[in-house]
Amino acid sequence: MDAGAVTSLLQHPITSALLVLDRDGRVLLANPSAQAMGLARVAGQYAALLQDLRQALADGTVPTVACSIPGPDGRLDGWLRAVRDPAGGVLAYTLSIPDPHGASRWQVAMDSARHGLWDWDIGANRFFRSEGWLAMLGYTTGDVAEGGLEVALSLVHPDDLDRVRDAVQAHLEGLTDTYNCEYRLRRCDGSWRWVRDSGRVVAWSADGRPLRMIGTHTAIDEQKQLEERLRKQQALLEEVQRVAGMVPWSWDPRSDTGWWPRDLYRLTAQAPRWRDSGRAWLRRLPRPAAAALRRAWQKMRREGHSVSFDMELQDVQGMPLHLQVWARPQLDEDGRIVRVVGQVQDVTAQRRADALLRWRTELLDRVSALGRIGGCEIEPGTRRVQWTDECFRIHGLPPGPLLLDDALALYTPESREAFEAALVRLADGGPREQLELCFYQQNGQRAWVEVLLERDARPGLPPRIVALYRDITRERESSERIELLSHYDLLTGLPNRFLLREQASEAIVAERGSPCPGLALLLVDLDGFKTINDSFGHSAGDAMLKAAAGRMHHTLRGGDLFGRLGGDEFLVVLRGPHVDAAEAEASAQRLIAALSEPLMFGGESLKVGASVGIALLGRDGDAFDPLIRAAHAALRVARATSRNTWQLHNEQIRRQTQRRLEIECGLRGALDRDEFSLVYQPQVSLDGWQPPGIEALIRWHWPAGPCHPAEFIPIAEDSGEIMRLGEWVISEACRQAVAWHAAGLEFGRIAVNVSGVQLRDRGFADRVVALCQRAGWPPSRLELELTESALILDSENLRQCFQVFERHGIQLAVDDFGTGFSNLHYLNRFPVKRLKIDRGFVADMLRDTNASEVTQAIIHLGHALGMRVVAEGVETHEEQAQLAAWGCDEVQGYVHTRPLPPREMAQWLRMAQERHARAGAATAGRLSRQPG
Repeated sequence: MDAGAVTSLLQHPITSALLVLDRDGRVLLANPSAQAMGLARVAGQYAALLQDLRQALADGTVPTVACSIPGPDGRLDGWLRAVRDPAGGVLAYTLSIPDPHGASRWQVAMDSARHGLWDWDIGANRFFRSEGWLAMLGYTTGDVAEGGLEVALSLVHPDDLDRVRDAVQAHLEGLTDTYNCEYRLRRCDGSWRWVRDSGRVVAWSADGRPLRMIGTHTAIDEQKQLEERLRKQQALLEEVQRVAGMVPWSWDPRSDTGWWPRDLYRLTAQAPRWRDSGRAWLRRLPRPAAAALRRAWQKMRREGHSVSFDMELQDVQGMPLHLQVWARPQLDEDGRIVRVVGQVQDVTAQRRADALLRWRTELLDRVSALGRIGGCEIEPGTRRVQWTDECFRIHGLPPGPLLLDDALALYTPESREAFEAALVRLADGGPREQLELCFYQQNGQRAWVEVLLERDARPGLPPRIVALYRDITRERESSERIELLSHYDLLTGLPNRFLLREQASEAIVAERGSPCPGLALLLVDLDGFKTINDSFGHSAGDAMLKAAAGRMHHTLRGGDLFGRLGGDEFLVVLRGPHVDAAEAEASAQRLIAALSEPLMFGGESLKVGASVGIALLGRDGDAFDPLIRAAHAALRVARATSRNTWQLHNEQIRRQTQRRLEIECGLRGALDRDEFSLVYQPQVSLDGWQPPGIEALIRWHWPAGPCHPAEFIPIAEDSGEIMRLGEWVISEACRQAVAWHAAGLEFGRIAVNVSGVQLRDRGFADRVVALCQRAGWPPSRLELELTESALILDSENLRQCFQVFERHGIQLAVDDFGTGFSNLHYLNRFPVKRLKIDRGFVADMLRDTNASEVTQAIIHLGHALGMRVVAEGVETHEEQAQLAAWGCDEVQGYVHTRPLPPREMAQWLRMAQERHARAGAATAGRLSRQPG
């Protein structure tokens, strides 16, 4: 092309801008459009940036490349071409920008559609934004700082920033064809606006690097609000369906494909599948459920209407799963089913509730029949009643129409009046009432019912009275019999302790108000009754109690009260103006004489005695409780003194009783307060040197004053404190024995006194063995000293106890032998190793022939039974010498030492060992000096 043609072309009034560039990118020529826009200057400034594009054209790799340069109103897109000579060399380059003013039309169109335009010069990292873009966010041209990508991203919401970055980066790296992202931009007032941002790269460098990216912003606030509402509605719908156990589904019968939510698989206890068909569902379902599904499909296809049906499956635990299915067909113009939509609801809980309700209804009917409970509804206006079958049966009437007056005619006048009064109170709004009513059935039999009445006023219904009837006839009869039995003794027919207490209290109150009060309480106890019971059986004991009641009835006056307190104890209340101490003692004497008469039973003559304790009103108390306590105290003294006697309560007995109460009170907690200690006394052998045995004796350091074991031990037995106290003695004695043994002291056994109360405890023997093991003391070196009375109380527990002792080698000794009711059978039966002669015989044996003979007899008896004999209370050498002459094995007493505390006892044992050693050495010396 010649120069004229080029000049003519550049001067032609075309709308496109055209530039001619030399090989270095400098502008040679520019047409009027390019000159008007000042593109020659801009192209010269961009010459270096377009070097890569020119090189690509010069190399011939591409015929034309797109490029962009800044214009007065934004970026301008153009085309760069090479002008070659006939040999193919590059003469110059042309840069053409077609219709640079045509963009305004597109700008107007975009603004009219409420889109904002943006243009990103990636190479220069500059953003250009349209007026519509700025107006969308309330900005003007100067409000938004010029800059690159980071400035643009500064307007993005922090929560959306990473998502925008990732989307831009993915498009720049060629991973996506277009850039699309929805996010929030900050408006001029600081609020946020949702936009949809779309764009793409429109220019690349010769090496493929993106140079320019253009896109649009579209406001989508309303769309986002609509989406949020839809999400909330969808979530609400799903929550409602979840609560109701409902799951939607749809199925296309033509393609046999469907939409099966995961909840449907969960509901039917199946594993989710990506693709599933209706036929596959049929194959997996149980045969009855699949048959129900087929029937529903056939009906829907035949009638074209919605259907519903039930299916029963099994859940993951194998339990029945009840489902209710709804299906609705969607039809085309020809009436063919093109889709089925439906829902599945889990109604298992409802079915189980229905079944439970039916079961409970049946159970209630059975309970009503078994419990004899009837129901009734009363219409207050008409006084008509509706009775259940059980209610008719309770009243002994056949089922049929009934009026309230006819029903009440069966009731006694008192019950009828109580029922009518309750109806009036309920009609006035009173609370529910419970009545016990009596009526007579048509056969004349009396019956009792418990009636619960309540007013039922439900909205929309007339008020009514609801009544429940419960047959309590047997309960009332039992209650009446219990009332009778609770006041009288079944065996003797006499008033029992409850009625007797009530009658005696009334008599005491009456006598206190009389001008000359006179009243005495006589507590009568049969002596020897337990022996008759044990020897001849309970029938003999019952006969004796009946005979005693009859004899007392004939002995006492008509105005006197008497009854059976329990066991073999009777209480007599003498009342009248002349009742004093003399009259009470005379009555006691007559009672003792009458009760001592023999009773013939089964060919045997049974005889008991009686002991009586007497308390007088005014002198010994002014109420029943203090008087009965005084009579008990007097009876205890009478029984301790002798049998077949009476004792009038006096000041001395009162002091003894007070003393006993104080000791009993002091014993409680005394062990926890460390008020007890042990002292020890040796039992010395008389037949050659043997290590002595040691008896542990308890001492009580009572803050209130001295108290001997003979005084507090019986009280501890009666109060139950002996159990803890006795086990503490065994434990402490074993612990001390272990300490002496560890110190090298020689002794044989450790002896401890035990009570008959302890021996009667089933687990006592095992606990003794455990105490020895815990202390580390061999059970075979423990000796338990018993009383004769403990052996007489033969029982299975006692035999088992002695078997445990014998199995573990625990030794037994009989203490104070000769003072109780000795029985050679018991001595020979139980594993007793020692007899201990009571100190009373030892003290008198040198001056009393009888005591001497008894002592010798006990020694001979013990040896004959294979036992060793120990004499207690030996105080002089003469007594010890005499006992040795008679063959006594061991002695215990002050002749050797008083009871010693542990440290002094250790010293005594040490001295005894030294004496024995010296005696042994002297004997050896004498033997060595004797001629051979």
